[in-house]
Amino acid sequence: MRPWTRPYQQRRSRGEKHPVHDFLFQYYSLRPAHLERWQPGPGVALAGNEAKRFLERPEYRQTDEGIALDEAAFSAKRADTTRYLLTILESTASRAPRLNCFGLHEWAMVYRQTPEGVRHNQLSLRLGSVGTDEVVEGLEIRCGHYDAFRFFTEPARPRNTLQPTRATQPTLEQPGCLHANMDLYKISYKLSPFVPAELIADCFELAADIRELDMRASPYDLTTLGYSPVPIETPAGRAEYARAQGEFARRAAPLRDCLISFCHNSLSTHTAFLDLFRS
Repeated sequence: MRPWTRPYQQRRSRGEKHPVHDFLFQYYSLRPAHLERWQPGPGVALAGNEAKRFLERPEYRQTDEGIALDEAAFSAKRADTTRYLLTILESTASRAPRLNCFGLHEWAMVYRQTPEGVRHNQLSLRLGSVGTDEVVEGLEIRCGHYDAFRFFTEPARPRNTLQPTRATQPTLEQPGCLHANMDLYKISYKLSPFVPAELIADCFELAADIRELDMRASPYDLTTLGYSPVPIETPAGRAEYARAQGEFARRAAPLRDCLISFCHNSLSTHTAFLDLFRS
């Protein structure tokens, strides 16, 4: 993870911002030091002197086989969180990918916005304010992801064909959505330490790659940072976006399936542990 964590930490020490990569550490709450930290996940016993450092973590204990996750650390609160995340994961996986949103959520976030109010006001808009507003007004916005929709400007909200809320998230999430696939990273670390570090790392790497497409298809000019635009205001740009979106949906599917499996295993183990404790 250090190819991502170290540059971020160095930028912070210099007071610098990166409009693409900083999102991965500022919108998502896992600290860089925790992202770098290895963990085995469930069903693994660690042996040797190096393993003893895991006893400094509250979720690990000494067993006859070695040092392993403590089943008792999977609390009722963790179980509730896992059930909710499992609902999101399974409902998303049950749907066919929809690839016709074209990344207009980023455009809706600056629609009719003053220059001072633009989120990344250190960047210029490729088409200017007027041109950006014309794209929003000329294309249908189909964003079903609540955490993107909540950043829409007030004039942009009624233009969305959907009005997602936190409560409707399980019914609207779909596997073609860039943000739903980026959020696999958030789900993975919320399930920590009951998933292996390798799965968290894979979800983070997917989120990092998706973030680049997300911003390349945005209204911002990122050429000075080395990113060529995906001009979704054109038919060719929309086709390019949809192809990339479909590829990310294919990459996300096995990660989502892994997370679903770990959720079921954790909940099953939790139930068995409670039954044993009660008996």
